[in-house]
Amino acid sequence: MLRIAFASTDRVHVNLHFGGAESLVIFDVEPGRADLVGVAAFQKAEQVGSDGRVGLEGTVQDKVLAKLDFVQGCAAVYAASIGASSIRRLMALGIQPVIVDDGHEILDLLNEVSLAMVYGGLPWVDRAKANAEKSAQVQRIDDDSRRLMASVDELD
Repeated sequence: MLRIAFASTDRVHVNLHFGGAESLVIFDVEPGRADLVGVAAFQKAEQVGSDGRVGLEGTVQDKVLAKLDFVQGCAAVYAASIGASSIRRLMALGIQPVIVDDGHEILDLLNEVSLAMVYGGLPWVDRAKANAEKSAQVQRIDDDSRRLMASVDELD
């Protein structure tokens, strides 16, 4: 299973810039199935002058921090646009930023991920699957294993 986030106003289309997103939706995706598991609304980032937004990186006004917290544990974030700073910050968290055309249907993207989980074709999905499998494996220490009873017949 992979957890994927989308910058969307309507839960149907990817239509927002990640940093300025007013809402994000998260789906758990596995082959042949996607479940909506989270929706969050965020304060709108206000434009300041002609080249900036309120909310400086790393400050209490940083509007991206709340989004980064919300997408924690996701394998990828799809958005209509993602700024260079947000790309660096997502990648530092192990989250693949994916930029798609404004208005791209989320269902199409979910199907693409589902098929890639079975047949491959999206390198980031292959990496995310490998990471998920690696973290799911339980490390066994051979010299510290115990034999346990498997039936009541073993009781003395």
